[in-house]
Amino acid sequence: MVISNWENKYPNYKLQITNYTLLSQKEVQKIARLARIEITDKEAEKYSTELSAVLGFVEKLNEADTEGVEPIAHISGAKNVTREDKVIEASSETKNKIIKNFPEKKDRFDKVKAVF
Repeated sequence: MVISNWENKYPNYKLQITNYTLLSQKEVQKIARLARIEITDKEAEKYSTELSAVLGFVEKLNEADTEGVEPIAHISGAKNVTREDKVIEASSETKNKIIKNFPEKKDRFDKVKAVF
C-alpha cells in the first residue's frame, strides 16, 4: 500500500507496506481520546490506514537480525553525566549574609514563591 500524503510530500520516496493489520476506526478514536486529540470520523478513517502502515513498518523492523548488536540509548554515544551530591558546610557568617539577602523570612528560613 502506498500512503498518498507521503507521495505528495516526498515524491522520490514511497513507503510500501503490504502485510499489516488495519486498525479499526474505533481503535483510532480510542488512541485519539487517550492522546486528548479530537478527530472527526473522516480523520479516523484516514488515520486508520496511516497508523496501520506505520505499525506495519515497525513490525517489518522486527524482522531485522540484531544478533550481536549492542543496545544503545543514543546514536551519538552521549552519556548522562552526574556528580555526587556533597554537603558543604558554610560558616555562620556566610549563612547570615544569605539570609540578609532574602526579602522575606520566616523564623530562620528564607521565604520563596511557591513552585507548584
